[in-house]
Amino acid sequence: MFDSHAFYKKRLSAHVKNLSRYLKYMFNGHIAFAMLFFTAATAYYYQQWLEQLPENFPTGIIMGSALGLLISYNPIRTLLQEPDLVFLTAAEQRMGAYFRNSIMYSFIIQMYLIVLAAAAFGPLYFTSFNGRAGSVYLVTIFLFLILKGMNMLTNWNMMKARDKNLRTVDLTARTLLNIVTAYFVVEGQALFAVITIVLLLLIIVYDFIVAAKQPGIFWELLIDKDQSSQQSFYRIANLFADVPHLKNRVKRREWLIKTFISRIPFERPAAYDYLYQISFLRSGDYLGMYIRLVIIGGIFIWIIPNVWIKILFAILFIYLSLFQMMALYQHHRTQMWLDLYPLNPGLKQTAVMKIIRKLGYVQSFVFTFLFIFQLEWLGSGIILIGGLTFVWGYIRFYVKPKLDEV
Repeated sequence: MFDSHAFYKKRLSAHVKNLSRYLKYMFNGHIAFAMLFFTAATAYYYQQWLEQLPENFPTGIIMGSALGLLISYNPIRTLLQEPDLVFLTAAEQRMGAYFRNSIMYSFIIQMYLIVLAAAAFGPLYFTSFNGRAGSVYLVTIFLFLILKGMNMLTNWNMMKARDKNLRTVDLTARTLLNIVTAYFVVEGQALFAVITIVLLLLIIVYDFIVAAKQPGIFWELLIDKDQSSQQSFYRIANLFADVPHLKNRVKRREWLIKTFISRIPFERPAAYDYLYQISFLRSGDYLGMYIRLVIIGGIFIWIIPNVWIKILFAILFIYLSLFQMMALYQHHRTQMWLDLYPLNPGLKQTAVMKIIRKLGYVQSFVFTFLFIFQLEWLGSGIILIGGLTFVWGYIRFYVKPKLDEV
C-alpha cells in the first residue's frame, strides 16, 4: 500500500542532500570572510546609529512593513517533480500525510525568517520603546509566528483555486492586513490590532470556503511553484559551482543589446566577445546580480560615516562582483556546438576576462563618483586608484589561474 509519509521522507532526504551539496560551495572561504566582515561592520554602525536615533523615528512603520511582508511570504516546498503529474495524481486521496509534512517543513524553514528579522530589529525596538519589557517582545514574536502559520495554511488552500486573479487579490488583501496588523502590534495599539486580526480571520475563513469548493489538488500549479523555487536556488548556486540541473532563462532586453553589442566588430576574433557579452546582458542571472551588488555597495558607501570603512566596503563589493561573474565562463559548458567553432580556445578565456575587467572598472568608477558626491576627496582618489589596481591584480593573479584550471 502506498505510504505518502514514507514517500515524503525519501523526497526530503534527497532534497536535503542536494542542498548540502551546493551550500558547501556557496559558503566557501571567500564568501564566509566577506559575510563575517559585512556582519561585523553592519553591527558596529547599527549600534552607533541607534545611539543617535531621533525620537520621532518611524520604527512601527519600518518593522510593520518588513515583518508584514515576511508573514505574507509563504512559499510551500512540496518537493513535487514533473513526473508526479502522471504517477501521483491517481493516489491523490492518499497524499494527505505528504502535504501535511510539506506544510510543516515549509513553516519550520520560513520561521527562521521571522526569528532573524525579530533579532535584527530587537535593538531598534528596545531603543524606540525603552519602557517595554523583554517579555512583551517575545509575545510579539510569538504572535507573528502564529500569523505566519495561519497565512501559510491559507496560502495552501488558495493554491487549490484555479482562478489566478482570485489568488492575486487574496494575497494582496492579506499582505496589506498583515502589514497593518504588524504595525499596530509593534506600536502597542492592541484594539486596532485585534480589529485587523479579525478582518484577517474573515478572509481566511472565506479562503477555506473557496478551497472546499475546488475539485481537488491543482497539481500543475504545485509542481510549477516548486520547480520555480528550485530553479531560483540553482541560479544562485550556479554562481559558485557547476549546476547541471539549471534551466537557463533568457530575456530579450533589446535596448541593451542595441546599445552595447552593436559596438562589437563583426570579426572572427570577436566571436567570444559577442557571445559572453550578450550572455551577460540577456541571462536572467548575471546582470541582475551585478546591479544588486553595485546598488547595495553604493548604499553602504553612502550611509557609513568613516571614510576608511567606506573604502573597505567598496573593495569588498568590487571583489564580490568579480568573484560572482567568474561563473560566466561556465555558462555555455553544455553547448557542444561551441567546440565546432574554428577559433583559438584561448579567445574564450580572454573574452571572459575582458568582460569581468570592464565590469570591475565600471564599479570602481561608480563608487569613486559616490565619494566625490560626498566631497570625500581622499577616499575618491584611493578608491579610484586602489579599485582599478585591485581589479587588474585580481584578474591577473586569481581569475586567470582559475580559468586555466577549468
